[in-house]
Amino acid sequence: MTYFYNNFTIIRMIINNYDTDEFAEGAIILDGLDDAIIGIVEEFGNGPRILYGRDKILTILCNRDGMSIEEAEEFFCYNIIGLYAGEQNPVFLLS
Repeated sequence: MTYFYNNFTIIRMIINNYDTDEFAEGAIILDGLDDAIIGIVEEFGNGPRILYGRDKILTILCNRDGMSIEEAEEFFCYNIIGLYAGEQNPVFLLS
């Protein structure tokens, strides 16, 4: 039997089957934005970091929190991308 998975499915499987500390020890995970995770990246000297999709975050903010797209973009710029929580801060794919 052959299984086809997209990247999101693989990340969900990792998150559901393993403790976060096992695959991204020390990485900062944003509360309530698990559905916006699109991967894990690693930076030399800093270890693994969680990669979030900007468009997915904006969709969550609009749908879940009832923000307009303009409000979601402003919130994203000032409160999410502007966050510094340590060396393993999350990173964002902007396209």
